[in-house]
Amino acid sequence: MNQTNSVIPGNTPLHPEQAAWLNNVLPTLAPEQLLWLEGFISGLRAGQARPAATAAVPPSASPELTVLYGSESGNSESLADLTVKAAQSSGFRAKAVNMADSQVSRLKDIQNLLVIASTWGEGDPPETAAGFYADLMGDGAPRLDGTRFAVLGLGDTSYEHFCKVGKDFDSRLAALGAQRVLDRIDCDVDYDDDFARWHEAALKALSDLAAPAAEVATATAPAAETAPAAIQYSRKNPFPAALKERVLLNGKGSAKETLHLEFDLSGSGLNYQVGDALAVIPHNAGDVVEDFLQSTQLDPDSPVSIKEEAFTLRTALTSQLDITTLSLPVIKRYNEIAKDAKLEALLDPANKRDLQEYLYGREIIDLFHRFPAREITADALVGILRKLPPRLYSIASSPKAHPDEVHLTVGVVRYDAHGRERKGVCSTYLADRIAAGEQAEVFVTPNKQFKLPADNDTPIIMVGPGTGIAPFRAFIEERQAIGAAGRNWLFFGDQHYLTDFLYQSEWQSYLADGILTRLDVAFSRDQRQKIYVQDRMRENSAALYAWLQEGASFYVCGDASRMATDVDVALHDIVAQQGGLSKEAAADYVKQLKTDKRYLRDVY
Repeated sequence: MNQTNSVIPGNTPLHPEQAAWLNNVLPTLAPEQLLWLEGFISGLRAGQARPAATAAVPPSASPELTVLYGSESGNSESLADLTVKAAQSSGFRAKAVNMADSQVSRLKDIQNLLVIASTWGEGDPPETAAGFYADLMGDGAPRLDGTRFAVLGLGDTSYEHFCKVGKDFDSRLAALGAQRVLDRIDCDVDYDDDFARWHEAALKALSDLAAPAAEVATATAPAAETAPAAIQYSRKNPFPAALKERVLLNGKGSAKETLHLEFDLSGSGLNYQVGDALAVIPHNAGDVVEDFLQSTQLDPDSPVSIKEEAFTLRTALTSQLDITTLSLPVIKRYNEIAKDAKLEALLDPANKRDLQEYLYGREIIDLFHRFPAREITADALVGILRKLPPRLYSIASSPKAHPDEVHLTVGVVRYDAHGRERKGVCSTYLADRIAAGEQAEVFVTPNKQFKLPADNDTPIIMVGPGTGIAPFRAFIEERQAIGAAGRNWLFFGDQHYLTDFLYQSEWQSYLADGILTRLDVAFSRDQRQKIYVQDRMRENSAALYAWLQEGASFYVCGDASRMATDVDVALHDIVAQQGGLSKEAAADYVKQLKTDKRYLRDVY
């Protein structure tokens, strides 16, 4: 190739900057890469290729990158996809890999590895990543001396074991000989800025270590003009959705307050699939904010700054900051101001049990009352608090049945604890603080794992007590809309038949139409001995096992702490009993269901 006379289509000479770039790059290229580049420019002359904002690269010149993720609610998966797109723009041949679909033995063949791992519950890995996590921590994990890596942990500082899984991955990869190229970053629920900082630094660190030929990938050519992009509504830019309807689902006399809510998505461009979640950004209740201000004796009009954005203190406490969740980090930051000896003693690691007892059922306002600070400024108060996180709700509608709408099933939280009335921030926001026609800020959180079977003939078994019914209402609407032939079996439970049978008329209509094949209900308080959904499963164990043997997918949605565990135990027992299997063989059977993505959970 004659680099001094190279031209682009139309016999236009190269721009001086392009020629300088070629002069710098050409000496670094292998012969086959020179041939490829010459062919590419010849193609441009012939009109067979078009220049892009980023120069194309022969595959051999682009370093490979694997973005490995473990996700429970879909956040890690979404961030993995964003990282892959950024990596591809930086010249990597990048791909996202779910831990559920990978094996630890494959890590030894990966040179560039980024890990995004969520921590679930009390320091546990996401369910879909549990097997991979156990294998990595086990003695059979391979040496990784040729691997370069960085880890991003996702967690919630209101839990004791904040980002434990990310920390475990980070230390274990290093112990196996992998080279850490960037210190781990641990993210709270407001993770956007930390994620951006992490993936930019991680990609730069890996790029600097990649082969010189990879520099071809990042060289830029003049960018063509593009039309302005349509508005993209997301976590950083939520959509203001108008509330169309709010219906109380419980009957008179119920101890519960469960709402059906319908939001208008017209004009948003937001798309969702059944199984996804809708995130709602709430506002704190006015009386809670007022109590906060009175307790601190601060001027509500004091100017404060949050991530370089200006607010009054009242506005910040209402719409920007979490003013309820009491956690260890909040207590530590607060005591840097309060300097209370009793609080300092409570923070002593030797008094861990006492601290956990104090945290249970209390909120930040209790901290102010029990350990008052002599003096606190508005800026110092803001520095103590974290950003108000969105709340995720399983979507209760099919977009095919309700175009331009999204429905939610929300249990409203109100209770008394330690002599004070408490209220769920988002559930009471949706119940009390927005009226029909008013808007709430929302965005869709995809859940690629919790989906209907690809084969519409596959039977499904759904276990969803209480508000866990939400995604299964969406599932049945979807299957009806597409004419799916697969059988559908629902287990539903709540307290009382007369007051708590959520969506009763809909389920009975589906039964009558044959869309719902079976319905088994458990109302725990209608008889002396409490009956739950797992009890109904056991009563129908032969049929349930037969459905599984015929290829049915098994779904669970609802409370993770008790219900989902009890259902899992019942499932293992049913498989062992009906299949004539040992405890170990039954565990293998259930594990295979998970591997085959036939046992899926959406728990919280």
